[in-house]
Amino acid sequence: MRYVDTSKLSVREIDRKIAKDLIVKNHYSHQWTKCSVALGLYYKTGKQHSFFDEEEEKLIGTICYGDPIGRHSGASISTAIPRTSVYELVRLYVFDGYGNNIESYLIGESFRWLKNNKKDIKALISYSDPMQGHVGTIYQATNWLYQGNRIRPNDSWLFRFEEDGKFQHGRTIFPYYGTNDIKKMKTLVKKDFWVKKEVRKHRYVYLLGNKSEKRTAVQNLKHPTFPYPKTADIEEPEIVKIKVHKFGTFK
Repeated sequence: MRYVDTSKLSVREIDRKIAKDLIVKNHYSHQWTKCSVALGLYYKTGKQHSFFDEEEEKLIGTICYGDPIGRHSGASISTAIPRTSVYELVRLYVFDGYGNNIESYLIGESFRWLKNNKKDIKALISYSDPMQGHVGTIYQATNWLYQGNRIRPNDSWLFRFEEDGKFQHGRTIFPYYGTNDIKKMKTLVKKDFWVKKEVRKHRYVYLLGNKSEKRTAVQNLKHPTFPYPKTADIEEPEIVKIKVHKFGTFK
């Protein structure tokens, strides 16, 4: 295992447009999201800069924070932490080849930056997506609190309208059908389709305050914490085919 040489790294705020370009081109989602703070990870190449009397640096990653995407997420951590004092880690990307612990380094440096520059932010929230094979290993390595994957009260469904097509989230199809309820979809779709439950995302929380603030926040958490999940725990949900009779009745 090759560890990164942290003496060659530095982290500082970057323009959100630069972060957006890096994320859209390289992150697995290829999608941007709302972002309040973007930090860049720079690597000293050991070469002389072409124009300046200093060592050349290369942007090799970014970490982005923003207001929590879920309407109630910011208020769901602790009664001791107001909604406005919460950021969500919305995007993280680092190019390969710079060391196995580099993402942990970037997350740790981002904690320090937030403590120094965003003193009103007292907690962070983030999610890992089992559909991408993620259980939050990087959060586990940086000591986040794990709060399971059952906080959201209802299951949501993915829909596929061709046998070899891609599954679409219920939110994506809602504008086209006015619903994503399977029973209602049966009356609207004119041919067989497939559904499967969306694998629930794992939720992680990190507390940024001083020792006293952290202690109070932990004592007043709104949701319990659990042991960290493992990749082996990921289960692929069953795909169910919804058959449509040609005369418009269903089974």
